[in-house]
Amino acid sequence: MLSFVILCCVSICSALQSNQLQTKLDVGPRFQYVANSNGDFQIADVWTMLNDIFSGSKFNPAVSNVYHLFTRENPTLSQPIVTNPALLAQTNYKNTRRTIVLIHGWMNSATSDFNNVLVPVLLAAEDLNVIVVDWSAGADSWNYREVNQNCILSGAAVARFINWLNGASGSTIAQYHIIGHGVGGHQAGIVGRNLGRQVPYITALDPALIGWVNNIFRFWPSDGLYTEVIHTNYGIYGHLGDLGLVDFYPNGGISMPGCNSNECDHARGFHYLAESITSGGFTGRECMNYYAAVLKLCYGPKTLRMGGLTPKTGETGVYLLETNASPPFSQG
Repeated sequence: MLSFVILCCVSICSALQSNQLQTKLDVGPRFQYVANSNGDFQIADVWTMLNDIFSGSKFNPAVSNVYHLFTRENPTLSQPIVTNPALLAQTNYKNTRRTIVLIHGWMNSATSDFNNVLVPVLLAAEDLNVIVVDWSAGADSWNYREVNQNCILSGAAVARFINWLNGASGSTIAQYHIIGHGVGGHQAGIVGRNLGRQVPYITALDPALIGWVNNIFRFWPSDGLYTEVIHTNYGIYGHLGDLGLVDFYPNGGISMPGCNSNECDHARGFHYLAESITSGGFTGRECMNYYAAVLKLCYGPKTLRMGGLTPKTGETGVYLLETNASPPFSQG
């Protein structure tokens, strides 16, 4: 009996030792409160252990990712796109249109508010193919470390899907605009990177903070030909520092007028983008850097429009703007 107990103790100790620390996602405590894209807080382990790598390997986005097509012919009921040319020909996808790809955040899916707000606005503005990426099989987990790993895997899979779609339809990378929210903001950059950094326009809406500060896979300015980031809840849900070729900090990047919660601030990014598409509003003034933006000390003479459907290719910099507390949010 004693030998059995000793054997069990040795086995447990070996298992604990084998589950070694691989990476600390960020400087700070191992267990932190993290919010999903709906604003729900949950305690999360933000260190990556060896077992997490094996756990993450269970997620196979090539199989579990679902691609929902919306067009003006089917604005409310999506058509799934699968990697079969004959089935693609039966959908409303047209290679003569531009294609917008939407990527949701943590604990979200194709039916998230992010998609529900943007899909109708996009289709009203232009005759487009809108593809909603549902990677909820990888995003729907309380293990935040695993979600970040899955985000990277999903981004590579989305890029492979786009390459297949272009080959099957005759479309080109030049027709794409990729938009992501929260963790999906970083995934949008990962997609662009895997497509040779040739996507004309990539937008990250309040890209996630925890696990991405020192993460080499985070959103980078060079992920596309023009990359734009809109910060609305920095330091809590969203990343603080500038990440794109152009970064906008509405109201200094935190505490949006009309909001009384971090989740509301976090969601404002896609509401601002939607309004920018319909009205063309939101003019930012240039800042020396993001420190000046968060302190609202921006006096540069240069201005730039935030959001919209047209990439501002060649532009760079950090910009501050003020918004109203309710729609219309733009002050011009």
